[in-house]
Amino acid sequence: MTQNSQTGHSPVSSDSDHCPCGSAEAYTGCCGPYLNSAALPATAEQLMRSRYTAFVRRDHDYLLATWHPEQRPSRVRFAMAQRWLGLQIIAVDAGGPDETQGTVEFIARFKQLGRTQRLHELSRFVREEGRWYYRDGDHIQDK
Repeated sequence: MTQNSQTGHSPVSSDSDHCPCGSAEAYTGCCGPYLNSAALPATAEQLMRSRYTAFVRRDHDYLLATWHPEQRPSRVRFAMAQRWLGLQIIAVDAGGPDETQGTVEFIARFKQLGRTQRLHELSRFVREEGRWYYRDGDHIQDK
């Protein structure tokens, strides 16, 4: 395992473990090449999954690099008491390798301060100069 330069903490999972994005593939064959700058996500869904993995691994640099420059914050804050539990992709609209826009609806479960919670979001992605970026998203209130 390697240390994350932004937090000084070791990643949550090793490179041979299943990828945190829920694909059932090993990290090295799934989101690993994206987070290690060896490849670019070809679809909006791949970017969504890799960004979830970056949150799990607390990879500040990857999250900022994949945030659209017009909405990019100056830094990403991680809640140290937060533990990500899983990602479920609900729907994908467009966002293919030959498209320039797409949306991904997802639910990300996490535990913080002993309480399990959900983040339900419809995220918007754009592809510019061959690279996908997270643009923004709308939180969906569960009924």
